[in-house]
Amino acid sequence: MPIYEYSCTKCGRDFEELVFDDAAPVCPHCGSHATHKLMSCCAHHAGGSAGGDYAPPSGGSGGGGCAGCSGGNCASCGH
Repeated sequence: MPIYEYSCTKCGRDFEELVFDDAAPVCPHCGSHATHKLMSCCAHHAGGSAGGDYAPPSGGSGGGGCAGCSGGNCASCGH
């Protein structure tokens, strides 16, 4: 079961929730049902073939990419 990030429309706070079904969660801060799912940043694999570290996508011009990329995408470095 995935953990999603949500924001409460009533109090404006963000929170995480373990999701078991499609029902919108209740805000743990104010109890409101007026919540919506946020777009969250995912991690990508930045290590070698034996596992390695995971890192958040780096900023830059283009589609994120890792530190070894040129031009902002992983097509140039093979990740």
